[in-house]
Amino acid sequence: MHIHILGVCGTFMGGLAVLAKAAGHTVTGCDANVYPPMSTQLEAQGIKLIEGYGTEQISLAPDLYVIGNVVSRGNPLMEEILNRGLPYTSGPQWIGEHILQGKWVLAVAGTHGKTTTSAMLAWILEDAGYDPGFLIGGVPMNFGISARLSGSGKESSFFVIEADEYDTAFFDKRSKFVHYHAKTAILNNLEYDHADIFPDLAAIETQFHHLVRTVPGVGRVIANGQEASLQRVIQRGCWSGVEWFGSKDQAGWAIKTHDDGNFDVIFNGDLQGCVSWSLTGEHNRLNALAAIAAARHVGVLPAQAIAALGQFENVKRRMELRGIVNQIAVYDDFAHHPTAIATTVAGLRKKVGKARILAVLEPRSNTMKLGTMKDALPASLVDADLVFGYGASGNGKDALGWDLGEALAPLGDKAHAFHDLPALAAAIAKSAQSGDQILVMSNGGFGGVHQKILDLLAS
Repeated sequence: MHIHILGVCGTFMGGLAVLAKAAGHTVTGCDANVYPPMSTQLEAQGIKLIEGYGTEQISLAPDLYVIGNVVSRGNPLMEEILNRGLPYTSGPQWIGEHILQGKWVLAVAGTHGKTTTSAMLAWILEDAGYDPGFLIGGVPMNFGISARLSGSGKESSFFVIEADEYDTAFFDKRSKFVHYHAKTAILNNLEYDHADIFPDLAAIETQFHHLVRTVPGVGRVIANGQEASLQRVIQRGCWSGVEWFGSKDQAGWAIKTHDDGNFDVIFNGDLQGCVSWSLTGEHNRLNALAAIAAARHVGVLPAQAIAALGQFENVKRRMELRGIVNQIAVYDDFAHHPTAIATTVAGLRKKVGKARILAVLEPRSNTMKLGTMKDALPASLVDADLVFGYGASGNGKDALGWDLGEALAPLGDKAHAFHDLPALAAAIAKSAQSGDQILVMSNGGFGGVHQKILDLLAS
């Protein structure tokens, strides 16, 4: 089959392209912006990329057009596809029908931690010899790739997928994850997010309820017991086994944290072992607990999963150390929701003690651009010693549509807002002192500010 992918340079659609090529399909694709690193990764796979959405691409005559959710009505190529009555489908539906069919799917859903937990779970299965396929919204450093059918070249029976609640396509407003038909489903947490498509938390809970409805009776739901929202989801109906993790009453899967950040894993009151690793933060310990529980459902003993996590190398852009200059460390992290920002800062604080933390934030997600979460930003950054916000260029008000400086004002003199990237980098470098920890947080490339800061520190 020849598929032509619209929006191929997104993380999910790029991963789909790699999987389709590995499965023997002819793959071409287009996007508004075709640039590295995704463009080079795809071209290395022999996937032809076209810049833009010109109608001349109809001459490729693929068997099927696969549509990413960045494509909307008015897109010239999409309009031509519709006018000619040509066959098309969404990315999640194509994955569900052509890659996941017949496999034991382990899906990781939640507002936060999907990428890290998916990477942990895939690594546990790999270490146990399950040779899983996976599609993850980041690059797990244990693998060096974000998507594969298997590691051995043989078809694997197991597939780990990051299960996003964002909508499927302009013609399918259900969440992506309903297409995956998970047998094991992790519900990591659930907060209000994606203000551009969901009116409130209840609307997202309904989508999670739809996910639970697709898990078979022989399947299992692994749910965070600390989340009232997930308890409401399960109460609406669940037709498979449920295991809770992280509950304060220590029921189900629980942890006991040591002073050094390592932690004991407890299941129904029985000690399973101790995870010894370098990751920080309570959120990562809960991610690990969910991955251990999910792996147990496919037959991996907790002791083996615990040992595997001792070799887990995290995911790129998750507290990734980008460099150290003059004893000043610069980290890159994907955090962009206030809860994720708070847990990331808290994890670093636990690790570095009284050392100064310089938090650098770009509120770039659709939810943040709308200003829905702006009032929660100061509280999420309170543990940082200095805060530097970047709102892109604007005239008084940010390109965000709201005033970043005004939003950060409750933090007082320790917070500074910028509209100019070089000025931002220069201010950070000027403020930094030996021993400081510079934590850069964004869900985008942030204009390469990490390297700009390192270069300024070196000079």
